[in-house]
Amino acid sequence: MIGKETTIIHFNVSSAKKASRHGAIKKWLLIAIALAFLGLFIVVPLLAVFSEALSKGMELYVAALTEPEALSAIKLTLLTAAIAVPINTIFGVIAAWGIAKFDFKGKNILITLIDIPFAVSPVIAGLVFVLLFGSQGVLGAFLEAYNLKIIFAVPGIVLATIFVTFPFVVRELLPIMQDQGTEEEQAAITLGANGWQTFFRITLPNIKWGLLYGVILCNARAMGEFGAVSVVSGHIRGLTNTIPLHVEILYNEYNFTAAFAVASLLALLALITLVLKSIVEYKSQKH
Repeated sequence: MIGKETTIIHFNVSSAKKASRHGAIKKWLLIAIALAFLGLFIVVPLLAVFSEALSKGMELYVAALTEPEALSAIKLTLLTAAIAVPINTIFGVIAAWGIAKFDFKGKNILITLIDIPFAVSPVIAGLVFVLLFGSQGVLGAFLEAYNLKIIFAVPGIVLATIFVTFPFVVRELLPIMQDQGTEEEQAAITLGANGWQTFFRITLPNIKWGLLYGVILCNARAMGEFGAVSVVSGHIRGLTNTIPLHVEILYNEYNFTAAFAVASLLALLALITLVLKSIVEYKSQKH
C-alpha cells in the first residue's frame, strides 16, 4: 500500500514538472511571437523612418524641419493640440463625473454618444463639418454674412480635432470614478465641504493618474490626426497644413528626404508620448 502511494506521489510530481515545463515553453513561445510581431510591424518601420530621414546628412534633415512651411505646420499642430486637449480634458472630467456619480435618464444614451468618434470614420466626421460650415452647407450663408470662415481655416481644423479626440479623457476616467463610488464625496459634503473643495481635495487626487493618462492619449491623437483634418483643411501651404498633411504633400512631390524628416518628428513625439504613458501607468499601479 505504501509503495503504491509512493508511486502515485512520484507520478503526480512528474506530471506537475512536465506541465510546468510545457507551460514555460508556451509562455516563451508566445512572448517570442509577440516580440517578432512588434519588431516587424513597429520597430522596423520606425527605424526605416529615421534611417531615411538621416540618409542625406544632418544638414538636410535640419533644413527640412526649419523651412517656413514645415515650421508653419509644426506651429499649427501645436496650436491645435493646445486648444483641443484642454477643452476635451474639461469635458472629460465633467462628463465622467456626471455619469459615474449620478443616476439620470438617458445615461446609456450619453455614453453611446460619447463613443461615436470611435465608431465613425474621421473622414466622415470631416465631411459632416463641411456640410455644416462649408460655403454650401447648412450654416454657410450665415457664416459668409458675418465673414466668418471655419472650413479651410484654423477653426475647422480645431473643431475636427476636438471631435475625434473627445472620448479619450472621459473613457479613461469613467471606470475609475465608477469603481470609487460616491462615499468619500458624500462624507466630505457632510463635514461641510463645498463642491469645489470636494472636487480638488477628494475627487481630483483619486483620478489624477487616470486623468494624465487620458490627456496623453488625447494629445497624441490630436497631433497625429489626418483624416478629419485633411477634409476640412483645404491643404493650404503655410496656413492650414498640420504635420501629417505636410508629410503627405512632401511625399506626393517625391521629396522623400524632407517627408521622412518631418515624419520622424511625429515618430519622435509618439515615442515621447509612449514613455510618458509608461511612466503614468507605473505611477498609477504603484499608487
